Amino acid sequence: MIRAVETGGCPHAAIRKDISINLGPLEELSNLFKADILLCESGGDNLAANFSRELADYIIYIIDVSGGDKIIRKGGPGITQADLLVINKTDLAQAMGTDLSVMERDPLRMRDGGPFVFAQVSCVI
Repeated sequence: MIRAVETGGCPHAAIRKDISINLGPLEELSNLFKADILLCESGGDNLAANFSRELADYIIYIIDVSGGDKIIRKGGPGITQADLLVINKTDLAQAMGTDLSVMERDPLRMRDGGPFVFAQVSCVI
């Protein structure tokens, strides 16, 4: 079951600083289905704002190579503090002009040993 949440604008780009309005639907789903896990997808291009420990116990942060190989160096809590960083669409790296060796090196430096994986459509994580 999918529940809508308040975005305050364009759903794929809006971020709310006050997440309390979205906690209700999460609690409702959890109680209704006795869920062991709820997946919440955040969106937008503000890398720092797409990270909320208030909404999640475990955070998987997904970026893709279309942002270029320097995207990890932009930092932000999603890049540096997520429980897992997924670097997606690696099969498109060459077409995007993205250097995967840079995208492999930078998380080692930025994440203080935190885990990260490469992913692509033809390879299941």
